[in-house]
Amino acid sequence: RSKIKSMKKIIVVVIASSLLFACKQEKQKSLTTLKAERAALDEQIKAIEAKETSSKVRKSTDVSVMSITPTAFVANIDIQAQVTGEQNVLASPQAPGTVTKIFVKPGQHVSSGQVLATLDASALEQQIQAVEATLSFARSAYDRLQKLYAQNIGSEIKLLETKAQYESASKQKNALQAQLNMYKIKSPITGTIDAVTLKVGDVAQPGGGPAQTGIRVVSFDKLKVEANLGENYLGKVKTGNAVLLVLPDINDSIATKLSYVSQAVDNASRTFHVEVSMPQNKLLHPNMSCKMQITNYKNPSAIVIPISIVQKTAEGDLIYIEENKKAKAVFLKLGNLYNGKVEVLSGLKAGDRVIVEGFAELDNGAPVTIK
Repeated sequence: RSKIKSMKKIIVVVIASSLLFACKQEKQKSLTTLKAERAALDEQIKAIEAKETSSKVRKSTDVSVMSITPTAFVANIDIQAQVTGEQNVLASPQAPGTVTKIFVKPGQHVSSGQVLATLDASALEQQIQAVEATLSFARSAYDRLQKLYAQNIGSEIKLLETKAQYESASKQKNALQAQLNMYKIKSPITGTIDAVTLKVGDVAQPGGGPAQTGIRVVSFDKLKVEANLGENYLGKVKTGNAVLLVLPDINDSIATKLSYVSQAVDNASRTFHVEVSMPQNKLLHPNMSCKMQITNYKNPSAIVIPISIVQKTAEGDLIYIEENKKAKAVFLKLGNLYNGKVEVLSGLKAGDRVIVEGFAELDNGAPVTIK
């Protein structure tokens, strides 16, 4: 029985050893398989990485650059303006009436107080004629009684009554004559007829009426150039600013200064008024148009770049410079803008090579080749 027990133990040991050996063989086989699979995956990963590395090799972009050199920068405000007279008035009657005669035409020189046109005042003229007859009779009666009274003939009361009648008729005539003058259009200044906006048969109104019709008289002794600026320029221009007047009609320009800047904004147009006083100039005429360039900013040593190369981003204004054959993104602080050029307040320095062509597809660090 003890032999049987020993045999059983041996059998158990043998079976256990066999199982253990089989298990080791299976594990070794699995490990070998996994290593082989891993090696295959490593090869696949290397191939993909090599392909990605190859695709990431950047091609160099051809660009053009400008080297930054400080230069003078001037910013102007360009607006349309008009030449006019310092004395520019619209002559009109003091009373409304129908125009019967016009004595002047554009370009004619006139004197202060000269009659330019007359209106229909026939009713007043008839009244004046009637008063003149009364005045003539009263004058004769007064003269006759005055002579008689000097000879101690007649009473003083009768003389005084006749004198009062004469003076009353004289005052009445003067009043009617003054009314008659209201039916004449007279020049308030010495100057030149610039425009006649009335014709015979029109009804003329005091002050030109709603239509602003009348006879415009301009003095050439003193001229001025006028313009209106948008309210966004208020505070940006002032009396004494340099001005260049460009006059295309005479193919000339005049350098001068602003002589007047209004501080009030018109409620309707939202503009304010500026003027340049001009000396007498035979080449200038009222209503001549011109361009007014007002210089409101100067920097004798500014860093200036074309505004067209500046890219607007969420982070700010961006340009690219060339540095070590690569594009470098630079954010800028910009100042005044004029005529396609913008002043750079910070972000660039003298000697920087700004990319001005080929920048559209660049990003930071991209290789570049200067054309």
